[in-house]
Amino acid sequence: MPTEALDDTTLNGLVADATAAPSMHNAQPWQFRYGRGSRTLTLLADLDRAMPEADPDTRALHVGCGAALLNLRVSAAHRGLEAVTALRPVPSAPTVLAHVRLDSHPDAPRKPEHEALAALHPAIRERHTSRYPFDEQTIPEDIRGRFADAARAEGADFAFLTPVHLETVLELIRDAEGYDRRDPAREAEQRRWTRDTNAEAPVDGIPDYAFGPRDASERATVRDFAGTAVFASRARVLFENRPQLALLSTPGDRPEDWLRAGQALERVLLTATLHSVSTSFATQPLEWPDLRWILRDPVFGTGHAQMIVRLGYGPTGPRTPRRPLEQVLTIEP
Repeated sequence: MPTEALDDTTLNGLVADATAAPSMHNAQPWQFRYGRGSRTLTLLADLDRAMPEADPDTRALHVGCGAALLNLRVSAAHRGLEAVTALRPVPSAPTVLAHVRLDSHPDAPRKPEHEALAALHPAIRERHTSRYPFDEQTIPEDIRGRFADAARAEGADFAFLTPVHLETVLELIRDAEGYDRRDPAREAEQRRWTRDTNAEAPVDGIPDYAFGPRDASERATVRDFAGTAVFASRARVLFENRPQLALLSTPGDRPEDWLRAGQALERVLLTATLHSVSTSFATQPLEWPDLRWILRDPVFGTGHAQMIVRLGYGPTGPRTPRRPLEQVLTIEP
């Protein structure tokens, strides 16, 4: 059993990698607490960054924190550390999402799972959400299979939508986008997480340079962070005619399942990045309970829908800001 604490450089690198994960509206709803004596990082939910209008049950918050947890595990494997992870280890403390004990066994042979995680590390800093058009090139079946394998390794299912199901989901996305624009409280909540970079240097939220262009056909699947506002200088372009959408789902629908979904999502996204596939999200129907339950494929679908991912070949999207480590990491004796 290792007794020496991690040095601060390693610790900071682990948490910096973890916080490169995506989260709803880039709210970054996480805190990390490190105990030197136990060599354990605790992942905590930051409920001050929750979204009571669009995410009242904090499902999306948990998914984002799960994505950060996967990045932490990848970063640990890259550094030769074993991340022994326990989800929701304190039932009486629901904001304690995970304990991660960081063991070091330098003389032990590397396990295949650790090698697989470490191989994803170069993608952490290259993964960005792209709200730009993709081309019409179909992602090959063998690459799609790798995405399914990545999700399966984390206990989730990842399946591209069949043509009939795609049309249904596209309608649900457009319905949900319309619902959002007619809901003043949701519009205000979204506006709270958008950033005017002419007025501030953001550390969180969605900066205006990451909004992407408007779809000239008004059929885009990506969320329009401009909402009902009009920007005269914003480009209007055509997006792909038939977007390649995939649904990530889990067998259960409890907080532990949401954390697993986040880990599966990030593992898919990192795998996609390594294969030069760009990604974005279409979460709008997931935020309306009456729409979420009908997202599942009526013929082939199982489980609970946790994320709709848009994939394709095109711009990777810009880097979005991250909070300084001193805001998210606490070190204890």
